[in-house]
Amino acid sequence: MANRPRTLYEKIWDAHVVETRDDGTSLVYIDRHLVHEVTSPQAFEALRMAGRKVRKPELTLAVPDHNLPTTARLDTSGNRLPIADPESAQQLAALERNAPEFSIRYIGATDAEQGIVHVVGPEQGFSLPGATIVCGDSHTAAHGGVGALAFGIGTSEVEHVLATQTLLLKRSKTLEVRVDGQLGPGVTSKDLILHIIGVLGTAGGTGYVIEYRGEVFEKMSVESRLTVCNMSIEAGARSGLIAPDDITFAYLKGRPMAPKGEDWDKAVAWWRSLATDEGAKFDKSIRIDAGDVEPTVTWGTSPEDVVSIGGVVPAPESFADTSKQDAVRKSLDYMGLVPGTPMRDVEVQNIFIGSCTNSRIEDMRAAAEVLRGRKVHPNIKWGIVVPGSGLVKAQAEAEGLDKIIIEAGLEWREPGCSACLAMNPDKVPAGERCASTSNRNFVGRQGPGARTHLVSPAMAAAAAVTGRLTDVRELTS
Repeated sequence: MANRPRTLYEKIWDAHVVETRDDGTSLVYIDRHLVHEVTSPQAFEALRMAGRKVRKPELTLAVPDHNLPTTARLDTSGNRLPIADPESAQQLAALERNAPEFSIRYIGATDAEQGIVHVVGPEQGFSLPGATIVCGDSHTAAHGGVGALAFGIGTSEVEHVLATQTLLLKRSKTLEVRVDGQLGPGVTSKDLILHIIGVLGTAGGTGYVIEYRGEVFEKMSVESRLTVCNMSIEAGARSGLIAPDDITFAYLKGRPMAPKGEDWDKAVAWWRSLATDEGAKFDKSIRIDAGDVEPTVTWGTSPEDVVSIGGVVPAPESFADTSKQDAVRKSLDYMGLVPGTPMRDVEVQNIFIGSCTNSRIEDMRAAAEVLRGRKVHPNIKWGIVVPGSGLVKAQAEAEGLDKIIIEAGLEWREPGCSACLAMNPDKVPAGERCASTSNRNFVGRQGPGARTHLVSPAMAAAAAVTGRLTDVRELTS
């Protein structure tokens, strides 16, 4: 029925379908395309070999982030320092060469606006509500925090979007995650999304686009919403969405690449119409009481392996499914943990505050607030704070957050993906633990043999000053 109530996802989908085939696949128009150095070289080379141009270069933005070192990029004379790793250097050089050749805007490694693509997109107003946004990176879902239908794609799909500004897709099912009530002291958006993944499991969202609804999300800042949507992929979902509202519009207004003047007014009028209609049906719904969420940490090698900071390492036998029991045994062996160990007793040696999940100015402020007037514990061998962009870095420095971080004993770095993944020099040593604000705790994710515990920025800062996983409320109450 044409006038039936529709969800936010259905409205964006319907507005972008060019054609639907008999087999159920649809050709979908793509509004925005972000590219970085890792998944784009093959796509550009394929275009070059086929003699094709980029269909709409003004709709693509190129930003280096994965392979960039987060140490100084210029020497004392202002010259660019070489990239030590040959493969990283090659990929970065390819992006720097390919973007201008194909008339794509490129934000260079030493530009003030450089950063992680999923931080830069919303920050520049390139990511907009109601838009379809893709990138050769699984955490593209983050842009759902501004109300965009955003998802990661593979290298062949990167080529397809560059050449045609479209993709062949199958419509996803809809999953409502409603959280009402009020989050307690010390509980952040990162704790909430870890809790949600624990409830859903890493396959609970497979085949779905999640829409996060309820008063908790309605009150959240855009930065917190970006954190939530960023980790939707960790529950198996294609993407995550939060309806755009006055908070979204205030965040985007005046940003460099956002609409201006009359175009802005027209855009906002359409964006307001995107909210899920009263009576719209979701394929699946779950409800969570915000009061049930506590500061949360991971214990295993999957983002679903979560427990509140007051909990203990679970026993394999506590899980009903035998395959899950086997997975837990392997996880505990890799993590070097014993069932029944209180999470508060788990010592850490490394701290990482950054990544496309938690590297925005609010994250820097939250970490600095815990670190203020405190010193890093002797257990901590290595600890870095990596802002998500040069603009975040400049703002943090204007607020004096860098001084708090440095005086506490952590390093203040240049923007980039950093220790979220082992594709640059920022790696966690084998056998050592890291309290990390990133999004994945897979085997070897932060380096061969690295043991990762996912936490919020405030919880990572608490671990830095205590040398163990710590309930941040003990330090802030």
